[in-house]
Amino acid sequence: MSKISKSEILFYQKLGELFYAVAAADSVVREAEYKALTALVKQQWKQMDDYQDQFGADAAYQISIVFEWFDYERTDAQECFASFKDYYLEHTSLFCGNRKELILKTVTAIANAFNGSNKSELMMIAKLQLLFNKD
Repeated sequence: MSKISKSEILFYQKLGELFYAVAAADSVVREAEYKALTALVKQQWKQMDDYQDQFGADAAYQISIVFEWFDYERTDAQECFASFKDYYLEHTSLFCGNRKELILKTVTAIANAFNGSNKSELMMIAKLQLLFNKD
């Protein structure tokens, strides 16, 4: 594994923010949604890139750390989505096809984790798909 810069770690942190936004779209983050995210980070995101954070941990764990922090702070889901959108528009080169596919797979898994997707989550996923399809 190679060490990455703060700007590259920010990529994973912004993903955590996005995934929190989807989970919190209905104003409640459930344990099942967190478990779905954790499983995908371990099974998929860790294999996506081979980077370590400043502590020697796989950088992909930044996703879960940020997700938990936003949940602890009860941050507004719409604000989190807007922040991710701004980051995405400024850094589109970081979002290759494989990453976009895994992002969409992750948000869908989070939304379906507790009794299937609800209207708020589906609307946020649709906004994300539109954002990704603009390029």
